Order: sequence, then structure tokens, then C-alpha cells
Amino acid sequence: MVEDIESHVLKRYELIKKQGKGAYGVVYKAMDKKTKELVALKKNYDAFQNITDSKRTYREISLLQELNGHDNIIKLLNVIKPENEKDIYLVFEFMETDLHNVIRANILKPIHKQFVMYQLLKALKYIHTAGIVHRDLKPSNILINSDSSIKICDFGLARSVTNLTGKDVIMTDYVATRWYRAPEVLLGSKKYNCQADMWSVGCIFGELLSCKPMFPGTSTLTQLSKILEITGKPKKEDTLSIQSDMAENMIENIKIIKPKPLKNLFPKATAIELDFLGKLLQFNPSKRMNVLQALEHPYVADFHDQYSDTEISSDKPIKISVDDNVNLTVEEYRQKLFDDILQRKKEIKKKMLNEQMLKLKKKNSNNNSTNKDK
Repeated sequence: MVEDIESHVLKRYELIKKQGKGAYGVVYKAMDKKTKELVALKKNYDAFQNITDSKRTYREISLLQELNGHDNIIKLLNVIKPENEKDIYLVFEFMETDLHNVIRANILKPIHKQFVMYQLLKALKYIHTAGIVHRDLKPSNILINSDSSIKICDFGLARSVTNLTGKDVIMTDYVATRWYRAPEVLLGSKKYNCQADMWSVGCIFGELLSCKPMFPGTSTLTQLSKILEITGKPKKEDTLSIQSDMAENMIENIKIIKPKPLKNLFPKATAIELDFLGKLLQFNPSKRMNVLQALEHPYVADFHDQYSDTEISSDKPIKISVDDNVNLTVEEYRQKLFDDILQRKKEIKKKMLNEQMLKLKKKNSNNNSTNKDK
């Protein structure tokens, strides 16, 4: 079981069970020998194989460090250098499974589905107000525990935008799972924004209701065809909203039939569920619910509390130190990443020392006041 993991990593982490293995790497359930906490130890193979992989690795780790602390975003606990120059070890808080597996098992009750969607929206409120679009939301990227608590993971394709409309950002190299891609992404828009994530939320919700993917297209055109079967043929204003030169031609190549009502596709769904789904699956991104509107929808009313300290917005936009449109060399990405990690560890250590000094100073002050009273 330990053949994949180097000895210097095993000194810190005790492997318990292999959770999964693929071309991307291997994940173990493990125990941190220092803290005795359960963790997910992930070894990413060839994380610095080429510029594209290096950029994705750098982007994901940088964003996870910035987003660290939200209840519904996976927490990155540690990053460990390998002995070779290609792989990397990431240590996350442990989660039992992912939403993809739970949906296939069909074990969630309606109230659990509401809770899952509410938590997903909470996380996206924080992510979107930080000026980040995830770009790869799907059930397998939503981790879940037996108490239905969820955390979003995999920020390798996430991008920062200048604002929530994203008008000043050129989006490129989008390669996320086709079934959850928004129409504007499928149609080649370079100016899509956080609303693309909200389409993915709609796809995930539809999958929660029916236990099967809503739009399992085998190509871009079949994907669009399946979408238009539900949204209907877009009006000219809706096509223009995509901001893509190829949108009109692509739509013309699709035989559009009369759209199927959501009620026919989800006969057991309530009126509130259908309304929630319909407002997420709007072809025109400007007509699609944004995350703040979605949190106000009656579907999540049992959990929503705008004054709750868990429904937080980011207090500032998050930008990583290397612009997405800049390409460094593989070695530069690797060196920059570990320099940033070291700098962050120093800042955290300094902050902790300052907090300890303040506590000690306050304690001494209180003791002096008590002695004077005597």
C-alpha cells in the first residue's frame, strides 16, 4: 500500500486506506501522527510535467490558501515537496465521499438535498464575492460526510475576475466536464463570468432530483441540443448575451424541437423545486439567478439566514500573485509555489506569536490590576 508514498511523508502520516487511484495520482485516508487527526493525503503525479499542469497546480494551491477557512470549502492543511521534481503531496481535511457517489446511491431525503444546495450556495457566495469563478462544479467535486455537510474541492480550473460581471477578463483554456458547462462556455464565449457556475449549480440540482445527469452530451453540439430541448430556441437578445461570434451559427446547426416542460422531466418535483431549477437553467446568463438571489429563493428558506455569520461574503477580491494570462516556465512555477508557501508559513507563525504575546500581555495586566486592588 505504501509503494506510492515516499518515506519522508510516511514519517508524518500513517496511511489507513487507499481511497482512490487514477492517472492523476493517488489518495489515501491517513492519520497525522502529530495531531492525531484524520486527513486525506493526495499525491499528484506529474504536477509539474508541463506549463499547463504547472499553472493548474500553482493556481489551485494558491487559491486554496486564500480561501482557507470557509466551512464549505475544502481546507488545505499541508503541502509537501517530493524527492523528485515532478509530483507533489497535498494534505486535506478528510471527507467521507463525494456527491457523485451519494447521488448514485439515492440515499438523500428532500431535506438533505435542500441542505446540500444551501451549503453549496453559501460557499459560492464567498467564492463569487471574492471575484473567483470555479469553472468545474460537478457532483464529484463536492465532498460530503454522513451528516450531509459538504465542501467544494478542486480549484485547478478556477479563475479570478476583476468584478462579478467579468467584463474585463478574457477566459481561455476551459476544459471542465462537458455535462455541467454553461451555454456561454459551450458556445465559445471569452467573457463569461460567475454566472457560468450558477448553470452548473442547476445541473447538479437537477441530478439530485432525478439521480441522473441532466445533459449527458457526447459532443459540444449534442450537449447544446440537449440544453435547447429544455430551454427552447434562444431569442436574438439571448444569443447576443453570450458574446460569441460563433454562437448564432452553432445554434442554427441544431434542429430545435419544442422544449420539454420541466414538470414532465421531473414529475415528482414540487412547484418550488421546479421554480428553483428553472431560474438556474436560464440560457441567458443575465437572466439566470446569481448566488445572492438563489440564497433568497424559497427552496432554501428553511436554512437561509442573511444575518448568519456563516453566510459570509469575501471582504476583498482574491488574486493570485501570478496573473492567469502569464506563462512562466515549469521551474519558475515550482519555485514560486514553494517560495509562496514558505512565506505564508512565516506569516502565520508571526501572527500566532503576536497573538500569544497579546494574550500574555493582557494576562499580566489583569494580574497587576488584581494585585493593586489587594
